[in-house]
Amino acid sequence: MEWIFHNPVKIFAKPGGIQQLPAILAGRTCILVTFAEAQEIGLLDRVRAMLGAQLVRVIQDVQPNPDVDWLGPLYDSVQREQADVPCIVALGGGSVIDTAKALMCRTPTGRFDELLASLQAGEILPAGAHRALIAVPTTAGTGSEVTPWATIWDRRAGRKHSLHQPWTWPEAAVLDAELMLSLPGGTTLASGLDALSHALESIWNVNRNPVSTGLAVTAARRIMNVLPALMRDTANLALRAEMAEAAVLAGLAFSNTKTALAHSLSYEITLQHGVVHGIACSFSLPRVLELALGADAAADEALLSIFETASRDVAVARLQTFLHELGVETDPAHYGVGADQWDQMMRHAAQGPRGRNFIRAGVHA
Repeated sequence: MEWIFHNPVKIFAKPGGIQQLPAILAGRTCILVTFAEAQEIGLLDRVRAMLGAQLVRVIQDVQPNPDVDWLGPLYDSVQREQADVPCIVALGGGSVIDTAKALMCRTPTGRFDELLASLQAGEILPAGAHRALIAVPTTAGTGSEVTPWATIWDRRAGRKHSLHQPWTWPEAAVLDAELMLSLPGGTTLASGLDALSHALESIWNVNRNPVSTGLAVTAARRIMNVLPALMRDTANLALRAEMAEAAVLAGLAFSNTKTALAHSLSYEITLQHGVVHGIACSFSLPRVLELALGADAAADEALLSIFETASRDVAVARLQTFLHELGVETDPAHYGVGADQWDQMMRHAAQGPRGRNFIRAGVHA
């Protein structure tokens, strides 16, 4: 069997690691993309003082699931006013890093509509002086700090766009668990379950390889061990650090495989029912696990090892119990999705780009 594992992101991981930002930038100027609460908790002032004249613009009004109506004017402004700035620092969760990845890309005209047209057509932008990205996640779960993908939403059109260019890999990722200590419980849970989904999705995946599978199994085991303890003690720095490491292992795994059926399902659930992404992609995991088991012997071995059983039924039950004990319902009806609608969503998700990564081809039930 021939396989290749590739990930070019340099990872810096230690509490207090944000102090390495000036050294990582190595004299380059940057735009900081962050979240509104960064000002309230004193993080923004800290970064301003740290970077000094290297910081030329701050974007701090990023909202969950960046939408084209907001992102378009921002993109045009950045390309027009900071055309020569070579780096972007993304300090925040997945939506912040997704926004930063869009701003990395330079179009020939410097206009967002050209970027959007390339996404719609699945085209690669011309090579050029695209910006470097330093990702500093403040959540443990999205894996965006070690992957090249971003999701851009268009709520008016009822769709989402996947951004993936050869240069949208971050240059570096800084994992600093101290930045995650103030993360609310709900966000901690949703991001942790997003990471679990990444791990499992990279195993029941046609693009898996031995390295990605090994990373995914380790990540899933650690998440299932650490996340319940972290939810009981969200101020525990050691647990935060362990969760951050598990999430980045899951990110490294799916950086080579992409996600699969559960994520394909999640996009419609988020758009139509407003379910936060981490829950939208994880509540269906027991159902998808049940479908996945039996499709491939090597994948079965990896998946069953996570749940420490040789029984398909026991594995599914343990995953369902794990979610229930965290307060996550696994019945689609809880999220406003009826049985008929769920069947339709499954069929639609299976036909999407991520759904086609699922190891049981043609699944529709």
